[in-house]
Amino acid sequence: MALGASHRLQDGIEAVETMTRFALAVLALASGVYTYLGVRSILDGSATAVFFAALIYSCAVSVAIYAFWTYMARFYPHIVGAANRTAMLGIMALGCMMIIAMASWLNAAALAGSAALEQHLAETVEDYTADLDKAHQNALAAQSLLPDIQRTSERFQRLSDQERESGALTGTTGAGSVVQLLGQMAAQLKELETGITASRERVATLFGEGQAHLATMRGLVSAPGAIDPRADQFAAEVVALTGTITALEQTSIAASVKRAAEDLSLGFIAPVASGLEADLANRQDQVMETIRTSVAAQSKVLSEAADQILTREPVGERRFVPLSSAAAVLRYASDFIPSWAGAIAIDLLPAVLVFMLSIAHGALRRQEQSLPFAERITAAELLEALEVQKALQRSGVEIDTAIAEAEARDQSNITSLDLSGKGPRK
Repeated sequence: MALGASHRLQDGIEAVETMTRFALAVLALASGVYTYLGVRSILDGSATAVFFAALIYSCAVSVAIYAFWTYMARFYPHIVGAANRTAMLGIMALGCMMIIAMASWLNAAALAGSAALEQHLAETVEDYTADLDKAHQNALAAQSLLPDIQRTSERFQRLSDQERESGALTGTTGAGSVVQLLGQMAAQLKELETGITASRERVATLFGEGQAHLATMRGLVSAPGAIDPRADQFAAEVVALTGTITALEQTSIAASVKRAAEDLSLGFIAPVASGLEADLANRQDQVMETIRTSVAAQSKVLSEAADQILTREPVGERRFVPLSSAAAVLRYASDFIPSWAGAIAIDLLPAVLVFMLSIAHGALRRQEQSLPFAERITAAELLEALEVQKALQRSGVEIDTAIAEAEARDQSNITSLDLSGKGPRK
């Protein structure tokens, strides 16, 4: 039973030898093809130079992979000692790392390069969308002051009208110095309100332009066709969008609001009381002092609100970096694990064949060691042993004859010495 299993195992090993060579050749060729595609995506220069450079590199990779795994399949299964087998495993690990370094990442670039570039573009769109929203919010932050400015302006204008029509502040109707001062403050606030409103329209226009650029960029990410032309157009849209974001940052009117708020207090010029009567002039001075205090308080509130807006973090400078397909695969490797697994498997699958052959040869050796010597020896080995035996027998006859002749000569010499009466010297 053991003898039959041993023979079948030996026959199986011999039968798959051709298939092993074929499999190694096909896998090496497949790796070379994908390596060629990956190399072409990262080389620059003329089409002819890129073609030959990529072809030579891919051929070198295919030959190296085939030679390495052929050597491993030929030698590793027959290594028996633990130290020698460990050394071979170390060589195998080193070779696998070299194969991954020179071919597997390029295979991954060929398999998932376009998808990785599209992901890079998609993440870039997300980043610029966040930048545009932030710039838009910073630009619109000053708009939050508009209701307060409008309310204060309307209050000054209403007091001016009331003073003119009914003398609500001084008790005397007519357009005097109080009416003039209230109208002056209302006009300044109205001018500030107009500036903020105009800024809002400019911000809305720029934000619309930015959204249009983002829509084009999203379309380029998901559009069919080759990735390289889309990436070039995408880069052009990024440049235009960056200009729009910068313009939005410069559109913020917060600094202007702060200066205008300070001017309300620092630039306050109260007219001289216009009343002819001393009592009226005194009342006008009291009202104008009250207006001065109110304007100063309003100026402080607006200035502090503008300071809070100005302390907002500006949009950071962002630079779009185009990537090759190979670089994109490396950067987003964790998102393309199946592609990496396939690329590495093409190069390292022969290791499975090597270990299978090693196990088979190990099992064959153990089975042969458990058999009697008569069952382990082959017919060729038996014939060779018989030839050796015959040669030894012939050599043995010649040796025996020579020994007999030598002994006869020694005996003859001893006899002649005895007859002459001379003994051997002592």
